[in-house]
Order: sequence, then structure tokens, then C-alpha cells
Amino acid sequence: MSSFAGVSILEDGKLCPSTTTFVETRSECGYHLLVVQGYSRTKKETPTGQSIESRGFGVGGRRWSIKYYPNGENSSCSDFVSLYVSRLDGSDRKHVDARFAFSFVDQVEKQNPVYIHESESETRRSLFNGSYWGCGTFMRRDALERSVYLGEDDCFTIRCDIMVCNPQDASGHGAEVLLPNMHHHFNNLLHNKVGTDVKFEVDGETFDAHRCVLAARSKVFMAQLFGQMQEGTVIPAVIQIEDMEAKVFKALLSFIYTDSFPMMEYDDMDEDEMSQLMEEGQETEAIEDGMLLQWLRDLFVAADKYDVQCLKCICVRQLSKHMGVLSVMSTLALAEQHHCQELKEVCLKFIQVQSPMCLQAIMTTNGWDHVYTTYPSILKELIAKLASNQRK
Repeated sequence: MSSFAGVSILEDGKLCPSTTTFVETRSECGYHLLVVQGYSRTKKETPTGQSIESRGFGVGGRRWSIKYYPNGENSSCSDFVSLYVSRLDGSDRKHVDARFAFSFVDQVEKQNPVYIHESESETRRSLFNGSYWGCGTFMRRDALERSVYLGEDDCFTIRCDIMVCNPQDASGHGAEVLLPNMHHHFNNLLHNKVGTDVKFEVDGETFDAHRCVLAARSKVFMAQLFGQMQEGTVIPAVIQIEDMEAKVFKALLSFIYTDSFPMMEYDDMDEDEMSQLMEEGQETEAIEDGMLLQWLRDLFVAADKYDVQCLKCICVRQLSKHMGVLSVMSTLALAEQHHCQELKEVCLKFIQVQSPMCLQAIMTTNGWDHVYTTYPSILKELIAKLASNQRK
């Protein structure tokens, strides 16, 4: 587990004096919180290329700080918020192998040491005072401003996780970080089918699994496989699941066993289908974006059905991140159907900040027609939000 390494508060466009004291954890894995109060002011007063720096903090026997660029670290990322980690203890000329991750404070899926260690970012080396690395395109400002992360008080909190991979031991020598690999063992257990005691048939495919693992991760599976509903009855040799694609159930099982977000499986699309879609004016990138959205929606439905809350939370974040003018109403209908207030609010806020031209485009989508006929109460909420824009 990561250890707490203090908090920095940015207030009135600068570091709040009350949070300038150095905080250190000797653990090789630690996190620091950067609270940005008055985001709009930092955006207005801090030009591209200039940063506001957190206080120093210690992780793995090293000193670090966070650099926050409200308008991007350089002109190539001026539409983004940039975040960087800087090493402060430059008197030590020995290199440091470290991994890092930036997330919003409630993005718990990105704060697991295993996730950080196995993320796509490479191990970085920091050789001297002032060297830094990070993410120039952490998040587009317009996406941040319509997201759930920016509260009504114009405030958001960033969590910076740092994992020092060669921390100094008591003798002053480097020591490797040993991480739990339980998820690998459970993944092998799933694929090797050792000890499986339940079968599912989904869309013509059969999946073997372990009742105890499923029940431990899902209240629905607990009730289905061990609950009172099974007293005096025998669990079928093969449990049929009618309302889900095989690839989606496979992804659900993968998450249950490994706690890692499953990669999308692209459908095989023959050349004729692809050519027809392109003739209709859809470019390859747009087609792939549509497939990704459908994948996220299907996973969201599966996670909701089986009450796998962590996977559902990740799907909500991903759907919020990939929201667009042509897809927002379909996502809004999905949120209403599954009673997901967080996703619903993101959709309504996204629509609220659109230009009149974009609003017209939204009203021409099939998703708009579906919401209009199926969930008319949502339109009342949307009209109220749009009317509030006129009063401002």
C-alpha cells in the first residue's frame, strides 16, 4: 500500500503558506495530494510554460515536488493541464529509478501499486537537481471544466503516486521493490481452469470459473451461487446467460480475477463492411471510437448487473472521458436506465456548456429521440440547466 506523503494547497494562485512544511514517508511507495483551489484563477493568471509548484515531500528516501501547469508546459500542449514530478535532492548524484502516476483523488483504480508498476509508462531516471518528468497532456482544460472532478467550488485534487524502484536500504545500498503478484496467480487460475466448479454459457461460448472467487467479488454472484435462493435446489451444470456477449462476460471475469481493466476486443470486420461504413462518410478513427464507446457501455451494463462496483466506476470515468456531441444522449439514456447519477450529471453538464450549433447537432442524434420518447423527465432537467445559462 502507498503511504501518505502530505498535502499541498494552491490558493489565490500560489502555494498556501500553511502547507509548506516538508512531509516524508520512508516507504518506497507514497503519494502526495495537490489541492487546487480557485482553478479559474490559476488558469487566468498562469501563462503557458509557467507552473505553480507544490511543497517538497519525501518518498523512498528521496525529495520530490509537483509542478502544475494550468495552461500547459509548452505551446504544443497549451490546451491541456500539464503535471510533472521534480526531484529536489540533487546533491545525491546516484540515479533513481522510479515510476509515477497522476490521478484525480477519487480515481481509486489508478492508485494501486501494481497498476503503477505495470502501467505503460517506462521507469524513469532522475540524475540531478531540478530534473523532472511527467505528463504534458494530462487532461484537456475543456474536458476538465465539464467533468465531475472540478467541483462547484472551482476546486479539484490531484493525487501523485511515486514508486521508487531502487530505494536505499539500511546499509545505504539499493533494494528492489517487491510487489504483490496475486493478480497474476489468479489470472493463471482462471486460464488453467484448475479447481473450477461452475460453468457459464454465454452467446455460444462456455466459461469455467470458481464459485468462491466470483462470490467474493460480487454480491450478485454470492446470492446466485451461495445464497438462500439456492437452498434445496441444485445449481445447473451450466448457467445460461442470455443478455450478454461472450467477449463482455470474458472481460468481466478477467476483471473479477485480476482487478485490471480489460482491453477492448475488436470485432473482426470484413472489408465489405468497412468499405460500406466508409462510403457512408465514417472514417476509420470514428468507427473505432464508436466501437470503444459500445465496449465501455457493455462493460458498464455487465458491471451494474453483477454489482462489480469498481469496474462500474472505471467505466463511468472512461465514458466521461470519451464523451462527445454525437454520443452524449445515448450515454445519458444509459445512465438513466441504470440509475447512475454520477454519469447522468456528467452528461447534463457536458450538454450545458455546448454552443448553440453543437446543441443542434445533439438534437439530431438517435440518442436524443430515444431520450425524448423514453425519459421525458430528463429533458425537463436539461431545459432547467440550459435556462440557468441564460440567467448567468
